[in-house]
Amino acid sequence: MFTLQKTSSKTKARLGKLTTDHGTIETPIFMPVGTLGTVKAVNQDDLSEKIKAQIILGNTYHLYLRPGNKIIQDAGGLHKFIGWDKPILTDSGGYQIFSLAEIRNLKEKGATFQSHIDGSKHLFTPENVVGTQRILGSDILMILDECPPYPAEFDYVKNSMELTHRWAKRGREEFLKTDPLYGHKQFQFGIVQGGVHKDLRKESSEYMASLDFEGLAIGGLSVGEPTDLMYEISDFNTDYLPENKPRYLMGVGTPANLLQNVAFGIDMFDCVMPTRNARNGMIFTRNGKINVRNAKWKHHHKPLDPDFPSELCQRYNMSYIHHLIRSNEILGLQLTSKHNLTFYLWLMERIREQIKNDTYHEWYSGMMQTVDQKI
Repeated sequence: MFTLQKTSSKTKARLGKLTTDHGTIETPIFMPVGTLGTVKAVNQDDLSEKIKAQIILGNTYHLYLRPGNKIIQDAGGLHKFIGWDKPILTDSGGYQIFSLAEIRNLKEKGATFQSHIDGSKHLFTPENVVGTQRILGSDILMILDECPPYPAEFDYVKNSMELTHRWAKRGREEFLKTDPLYGHKQFQFGIVQGGVHKDLRKESSEYMASLDFEGLAIGGLSVGEPTDLMYEISDFNTDYLPENKPRYLMGVGTPANLLQNVAFGIDMFDCVMPTRNARNGMIFTRNGKINVRNAKWKHHHKPLDPDFPSELCQRYNMSYIHHLIRSNEILGLQLTSKHNLTFYLWLMERIREQIKNDTYHEWYSGMMQTVDQKI
């Protein structure tokens, strides 16, 4: 499944390949988020051919509630339902249940929650979350976990981690005794928890590794902790993850976050930031980030970066993009969303090139400052 091809000589950055029945993914990689089976404002052809996404992410919680398991199974799985023939990873919904703190109840059996759509009650267990992801047919499925908030008392985080461990064992057993439904292989990733406590992170990493998942994710970060602390824990955590399996940092993040965490040995990322921020007028570029809603762009009758391979840069001037976003026109949301995803995937390609040439340590810190500055 995963082949580690090279490790940077002066950082922990890794070059690898993750092979699925729907295609091979070159790592490090960023996964555009398609929570409801769609990456907002972007169609599948553009996502595949222009943006060059290698894998996208869907969400078990949202797809279970709407359109529901039966409709997706009748369609032949999520790939056929959404018209996407490349790999898909599905999150288990643990983070969404975490965000429903006022309307959910965690017990040994699982998580009971109220639908954010109609208030109906549902139960997610480690076993039925595997079952739903079998119906979705994702190439990579995640275990059910509890994501503790930040800040939280040590005892709460420890108890939460231990619950996640018990759920992980049950979820792994369910995965190993069931079969895929649509003729292609599925892989299962465990999720390391432990908050910002290094002793718990070490314990959780070792336990998750013992269950022999096909990959491991670092969960419970980017939930409100300071960026420097997130970096410290991520760097620490990768020291306790198996070298021969992919490492996925969930829900992270900015371009600078990606660059730094690649140096810590992370292989996979996802975040709603590129598309969410695009819809609010923030555009990421090779020279920094801009807010196209600002008045300075109203009379800017030139393209943003004519040499950059996005439709926004190559066809339109910034005065027009400013007008579209200020007018809340759908075309503006499409162009900025496609551009930001193109930038993120472009950045990952540059990252892979630097690791391949063993120049990542010389390049990434300067690139972090460049992409993070406002222009």
